[in-house]
Amino acid sequence: MSVHFTREHEWISVDGMVGTIGITDYAQKQLGDVVFVELPEIGASVRQGEQAGVVESVKAASEVYAPASGIVTEVNEGLADSPGLVNEDAGGAGWFFKITIADPAELAALLDGKSYQDYLGTLE
Repeated sequence: MSVHFTREHEWISVDGMVGTIGITDYAQKQLGDVVFVELPEIGASVRQGEQAGVVESVKAASEVYAPASGIVTEVNEGLADSPGLVNEDAGGAGWFFKITIADPAELAALLDGKSYQDYLGTLE
């Protein structure tokens, strides 16, 4: 299993051809208390870099972009009742949706953990 990151602060955990997608801990801290998450429909096609959902906090609404292209196979139903899971565990229980990855080669355009941490260092 490998984890990749976008410069827009999404992560994708890859296990074979399945990608689990969420926002990073940095993103949830910037947003503040998450109050609503809009997720894509199961069966929807998402494209790398395009909007796939929305996360709303007490401060702002922010688009969630797909880190890779694919078909949505599962959404985190728990976020409907408990959007705060994103704040509590952004990299785990607060995941947003899962896809079947269409083109694994797209992952090469993403950042690894160290590169993402280095990128965060440029934002402060």
